[in-house]
Formats: sequence, C-alpha cells, structure tokens
Amino acid sequence: MSRSARVARTTAAGLAALLLATACGRSADSGPDKQAASLGEGPAKGKVTLWSMGDPDPTLESLAKEFERGNPDADIQITPIPWDAAHDKLTTAIAGGNGPDVSLIGSTWMAEMAAMNGFEATPKEISPAAFFPGQWETTTYKDTAYGVPFIADTSVIYYRTDIAAKAGVTQPSTDWKGFAEDLKAIQRTAGKQNPKLRHASGMQTGFNAWLFWLPMVWQAGGDIYDPKTGTFTFDTPEVAEALAYYGRIFEDKMAPTDKTDGRQGFHDGLIATLQQGASVGGALRKDSPELDGTWQTMPLPVGRSAAGLAGGSDLAVFRSSDNKDAAWKFVRFLTDDKNLATYGAGTGQLPAAVGAWNDARMTGNTKLAAFRKQLDVTKAPPALTTWQQIASAIDSELEKLALGKATTQDVQKALQSKATSIGTGR
Repeated sequence: MSRSARVARTTAAGLAALLLATACGRSADSGPDKQAASLGEGPAKGKVTLWSMGDPDPTLESLAKEFERGNPDADIQITPIPWDAAHDKLTTAIAGGNGPDVSLIGSTWMAEMAAMNGFEATPKEISPAAFFPGQWETTTYKDTAYGVPFIADTSVIYYRTDIAAKAGVTQPSTDWKGFAEDLKAIQRTAGKQNPKLRHASGMQTGFNAWLFWLPMVWQAGGDIYDPKTGTFTFDTPEVAEALAYYGRIFEDKMAPTDKTDGRQGFHDGLIATLQQGASVGGALRKDSPELDGTWQTMPLPVGRSAAGLAGGSDLAVFRSSDNKDAAWKFVRFLTDDKNLATYGAGTGQLPAAVGAWNDARMTGNTKLAAFRKQLDVTKAPPALTTWQQIASAIDSELEKLALGKATTQDVQKALQSKATSIGTGR
C-alpha cells in the first residue's frame, strides 16, 4: 500500500477530538490564524521535537544530524509514530495544545487539522514556487498555507513489458481510448500466450479506490466540487464519463474484485498493469531485482487533459510549539532541493520540490521519469474538513459499481446526495 493510501483514513476518535477542539479553546467560527511569522536571523537554537510517521527513519535522522552540525545550539529529537495511530494522536495533541514542534502530516489531513487551529501559517521566506503546484496545494486551507510539502506521492502506470509484448503491445497508449484497447488485447492473452495471466489491470476497488478514480474525473475535464459556489458536482457529464470508464474495466473482467494483492499479482505475472505509487517500484527493485527487465512505468493515460493526484506528507509547525523559529528553520532545511534529493535517494520517496529532481541521484533512475512528468500535472483533492467522509462515500459507491450492484447513473446520483448531506464542514 502506498503512503498516501496509508494516510487516507480517519476514525471516530479523531472526529471526537475535532469536536472537542471546536468546543474548547476558541469559538467555532474564529478559524485558523492566517498571520505568517517571519524567520529570525542567525542559526537555530534549542530543542525541536519532530514526529515522523511509520518506522524509524535513518535518512531523516541523518539529515537531522547534519542540521545540528550547522546549528550547534539546536537539538533535534525525532519520534516515530505508527501511521495507524497518527491521525488520532495528532488531533488529540492539537486539541490539548501539547503537540510536538513539527510533524509530518498526511496531506489529506491538512485541511481538517488546519481548521482546528493546529498549525502555524507558513512563513513567506518559504516560496511556493520551489514546489510542484499540486503538492503546495495540499498545504493550503482557505487560501493560506499551513505547512511545506515534503514527500510527494502520485500514481503512474506500471506494466509488465514481457506480458504486454505477447499481446503485441510494445508501448501502451497514452490516451484513454487507446489504453483501454491495449488492456483488452492483453486480457485476450490470459491463459493462452500468457498462461499465468488473470487480469490485464489491477485497478483498485474498495478502500482508497478514490485515489485512483478522482484523477479520471480531472482527466475528463471535470471536478467533484466547485469551491466558488461551495457545491458538489458529482452530477456532471464529466463525472459520469469517469465512472463509466472505471466501471467498464470491471465489467469486462479486466480487474479483480476480490481485494487481490495487486503488487504481488504484478510480481507473479497474474496482473499485467497497476496504477500505483513509487513504493511499488521501490519494493520491486529491492525484493525482486531479477524482474528489473520485465517492467516499466508510464504517466497515466490522458483524457481531455493530463492530471494526477497529489498526495504524500507535508511538514507542519504546531501552534503550541515553544520554539517555532527553530522548527521552521529545520523545516526549511529539510525541504531544500539538495536535502529532499538526499531523502528521496535514501528512502525511495518522491521529492516534493521541483529542483530536487535535477539531482543526479534522481535523474539516474529512469523508471522515475514517469513520476517526474506526472507531478507536473497533479492536483490536490478538495481542502474540506469533511474530506475523509466524502472519500469513504466514493469508495463505497465505486465498489458497488465494480461489483455490478449499481449502474453509473445510480452511483452518480448517490454520490451527489451523500456528499451534499455530509457537507463541506468548516
């Protein structure tokens, strides 16, 4: 599962913490502070606590040591937080005013936690122009940035070149119609030219399917929410087109509906193509180097326009921090082009800064080229405090479509009704 997939969940306890923050500490309509501080002169000083996510991160620890060498009076203390506990821990810390100085924040959580008045507005010394626009968009809530992009995450198409070649596909088409025809050609070889093959596509359904479907809406030239009017737009022709395209993949039996492990199926030759993030390629290179010559990547096929989903993790400084200046200086250091390239090379994650991709450690991996191209056209999902509820509704309806339990029209009507009922939050 990609990191963006792991970070895209919320729980009742987290929502309870959000309600607590609304009830205690400020009025419900006061909103987050939009006033950005300026970075002070000179080196950073004092202790800075950082919550990282997942397992202990040696590359992050190494960068922290380098920062301390350049700032001898600074002391960086990093605490790893499991992803499955992170959302509740973060919202509880914000509600109680006792969080770390800085933390990695799953990008789909930014709006919710910024609305809780949890984060400092980003200093003007940190320029949006240094980052991919879609990644910077993940940090913003009501036109104000409350963090800095750190780890980018987007999906591309992985394809088994050996399997595709037996179907006469040497390079999959780059447009919707052509790519669908390629999938059909590959599917026809299942059990024949490709005896092990079961499915041409590993398109996801169920939990986090929205991550892979929402870019289809944008590629069709539409969207699911209009921020100018504050209304949902699931009832548009473009959304219907994206639903129909998604549904046909399952209707034509080209993707599994039984929650098959797509990455393992791709590895074993049971699935010919996947739409996934960089973690899949990293795992394949690490665990199955013998397959290096049998798979390749390409940007997502294009509809009326090119588009992809901007996910990943941002760095945010907490309002409760006692050492905001040093915390922001550490954030600025970590998101410098050179240091993001170091982090990307050491972890296999995608740098969120454009300049980091000019580093030889990034350009030397040709299979990352598709990600670099995709990052130019990514967009963030709507910055709504209710987004996780909306996303869950999308997942549920997409699963009905994939299983043949609902039509495109049924799903479109249900999504418009459910989203409107859930609302946009604060």
